[in-house]
Amino acid sequence: MSEQVDPFERARKDKGVLPCPFAGETVHMLLRHKDVREAARDWQTYSSDAPFRVPVPSEEDLRSVRQLPIETDPPEHTAYRKLVEPFFKRTSQPEIQARIGDLIDELLTTAIERRSIEVVQDFATVLQSKALTYLLNVPEQEADEWITWGFHSLIDSEGRPTGDRLENYLNRQLDRAYMNPGGDDFFSLLARVRMDGRPLSRDEAMGFANLTFAGGRDTVIKTLTAAMAYFAFNKNALAYLREDVKRIPAACEEIIRHTSPLTHIGRVCPQDTQVHGTQLKSGERISLGWAAANRDPDVFEQPNEIRLDRKPNPHLGFGFGPHNCIGATHARVLLRTLLKKLAERIECLHVVEAQEYLEKTAAYTRTVAYERLVITLTPMAK
Repeated sequence: MSEQVDPFERARKDKGVLPCPFAGETVHMLLRHKDVREAARDWQTYSSDAPFRVPVPSEEDLRSVRQLPIETDPPEHTAYRKLVEPFFKRTSQPEIQARIGDLIDELLTTAIERRSIEVVQDFATVLQSKALTYLLNVPEQEADEWITWGFHSLIDSEGRPTGDRLENYLNRQLDRAYMNPGGDDFFSLLARVRMDGRPLSRDEAMGFANLTFAGGRDTVIKTLTAAMAYFAFNKNALAYLREDVKRIPAACEEIIRHTSPLTHIGRVCPQDTQVHGTQLKSGERISLGWAAANRDPDVFEQPNEIRLDRKPNPHLGFGFGPHNCIGATHARVLLRTLLKKLAERIECLHVVEAQEYLEKTAAYTRTVAYERLVITLTPMAK
């Protein structure tokens, strides 16, 4: 990923806040690592109890339900999260990790046999989708439909909302689950769990299901693709991991820090609040700038560089505080397994074509992912 001037550097040094216009409103983005961490913990001042307004810009055109548990505050958030959190730790099970390893082996074998492979759609999207079936305990063939959604699963190539295809799919799955709530998959869990002694409403179940896909899809695809790109552009990096596989966890965390797949997220001020000298009215939003905080030079030496041995690494790639990403365990297992398999099987990667994906707003433009990445893989000599 090409380096560019950090558009947040001056604002970080000045007040630590960047005013960002989004769809007719100005959202003040916190940029400093310390400020972002403190705000993420302070849900009384910066609330997530704001349907459709936690993602920035808002998502009224992309979905019809509040995402759960992310768009709630404690103690409601704590109770909602407790209902599903054990399911999201299933990837810690050895048998699921083994399936993920086998899947990556299969994808690498296919990539080696081809002259080249397009990573975003033909590798990362396939890996994310099929691995998600293992997490949700649904048949692997369910991923066939998800793969057709492509990257940016709620927005098409021309920026038009396509959330209806996700909601249609989720409604079909929930219809099935309500008819057979005794199943052992994620949708059946939603059909039978109880919140404060009552079943979840249909909208609540949809809110959990929507976030599982909308929040855990593109972020994972971005990170897996960024990892492949890094090792293709840095020829000695795989050899460094091969020398000692114990280096892989730290390398994984550094790639997540540098990629910051969810660049920022919104909070709403329930009452009038002053943010670094700017007076915000009740109902106005701030943004927690995860990506900007992860490049804070007061915390990370040479923050724009990937240092696979970076320690300590208090990155905010999975958020922070009560809303820390519920899918972090799953994402880490995917990335660590990919790095392990690359180190074991691949001598080197070579970039054939790289098309970056830019996050563009009126206040800034930054590279956040790859729209397209074509590589070749040279296997280790047997």
